[in-house]
Amino acid sequence: MISGSEILIRLLLASLFGALIGLERERKNWTAGLRTHMMVCVASSLIMIVSSFGFSDILGTEHVALDPSRVAAQVVSGIGFIGAGTILFSRQGVVHGLTTAAGLWAVAAIGLATGGGLYFAAGATTIIALIILWAIKPFERVFSRKFNKKSLKIVTGNANLIKNLLEDDDLKVDTFSIDKSEEGIVFHMTFDKADLKILEALVNELKSDPAIKEIIWGE
Repeated sequence: MISGSEILIRLLLASLFGALIGLERERKNWTAGLRTHMMVCVASSLIMIVSSFGFSDILGTEHVALDPSRVAAQVVSGIGFIGAGTILFSRQGVVHGLTTAAGLWAVAAIGLATGGGLYFAAGATTIIALIILWAIKPFERVFSRKFNKKSLKIVTGNANLIKNLLEDDDLKVDTFSIDKSEEGIVFHMTFDKADLKILEALVNELKSDPAIKEIIWGE
């Protein structure tokens, strides 16, 4: 049977590991921040402790067979409900919160490792997770700016304007769609590996056009 001091150490370490990752998410102002990550990690640690030692009093009883991983295994699937709550799908078809959901899944795994006494594995995973979430972010931005497609939304009543954009060889339009709204005709375009300077110049030029009612661009 595990001692009370060992249980306390494991729970406190789990809260520390969860807090380290939660602080990084808190810095990004995500809903799942410091307290959420700490709670997930501590709860996962406790579930692992209960799964491993909570039924030791009936071990050896006739016709009783226990699988110590059975309860803890439910954390892997159960954390999906919390992770799904952090994922947002915007009207423009952009998904937000996947990294936070993956972080919660990782925190749950760290809690399970801590509850199982695998302190080195839990600590190493925490450090690696922080490197992924924080240190790699600048490289991701550079990569995404170079390869991500840029999108442009224009609301106007001038169809000839869009025709001129489609005929511009410098823009390299990848996809194009047209919708109707009360404000006018809505054009959605994406550009494959577009030059940011060309797009910025184009957007600045379009903003001065009185026929343009709304213009939004980005990744």
